[in-house]
Amino acid sequence: MRRLAREACLQPYDKAAQALNEDWKTSWDGKHIQRWTQRLGQRLAAERDEELTDFECGHRPASPANPPELLVISVDAGKVQTCDVDPQTGSRWRDNKVATVSTYVRGDGKQEPRALVTTHVATMERTGNFGKLVRLEAEKRGLSLAKEAIALGDGGNWIDPLLEREVPVRQRIVDYYHAAEHLHACARAVHGEQTRARRMGERLCTQLWEGNLEKLLTWLKKQGERLGTPRKSDAHDHPRRVLANNVAYFQTHRQHMNYPEYRRHGWPIGSGTVEAAVKQINKRVKGSEQFWDPTGVEAVLLLRALWLSQDGRWHHHWTARPAFRAA
Repeated sequence: MRRLAREACLQPYDKAAQALNEDWKTSWDGKHIQRWTQRLGQRLAAERDEELTDFECGHRPASPANPPELLVISVDAGKVQTCDVDPQTGSRWRDNKVATVSTYVRGDGKQEPRALVTTHVATMERTGNFGKLVRLEAEKRGLSLAKEAIALGDGGNWIDPLLEREVPVRQRIVDYYHAAEHLHACARAVHGEQTRARRMGERLCTQLWEGNLEKLLTWLKKQGERLGTPRKSDAHDHPRRVLANNVAYFQTHRQHMNYPEYRRHGWPIGSGTVEAAVKQINKRVKGSEQFWDPTGVEAVLLLRALWLSQDGRWHHHWTARPAFRAA
């Protein structure tokens, strides 16, 4: 079952069956692998939910023996295509939510901060339940003992409230590179011509890097007033709407964008770790020809997160459990 689970979380069920048949001279097809994988996923989900219930009842999970020097919690989301159409959106695409919890070596001005060990959470659960799972994972990695803990995200409309609600850290940080993308979008809204927009975007990003948030906000508000209030007929990428949305974005997150201070502390300012995790998760579950039911995709997400985590939990999971009968 360990080998079967590994193949199922690395590649589509039919290919997993082909690989196992080649090695073991069996005659399984993708449906066999899918059925067994879902059973494994259901067991993992039950164990996860029991652990979460215990935590909510006040039973803190075991923490690492050595307190982390720096613990970084990051949250993002990918997309999977489901079998059923969402009646509210009319789309088959839904978020698969991903979090990473990483121990770090702080930067020192010469060396960039460096991730050491990263573990993963991946699920189709609603945002509220996902937030609790993120907190549980952070506690398991030593959140209550860490000398410093920070949270990183892109400032999305559900990510920052989740981190504020569930993860008590010293500082929440908006990913610098996402904020820089917002500034380039503003520059294009003001200067449609490509060369001028690029130069303006670079100047704005320099101000962001140096921590000149007040100067940035003054410029954004001035340009927004010049273009005028967005109209109902404006598309999402209309210059008026782009400026108005970004004035609100930078006002809301200004206390999470003090990048010079974060660099002085030796903290990371980019959420590349969780973005890479989303890509790794989606290598298995995202594709134009892949359609998932909730049970099937949750099983693969749980196994995939277990496999990608770098703290040895995949090996521990299989060596610490009783045998599993596939028949």
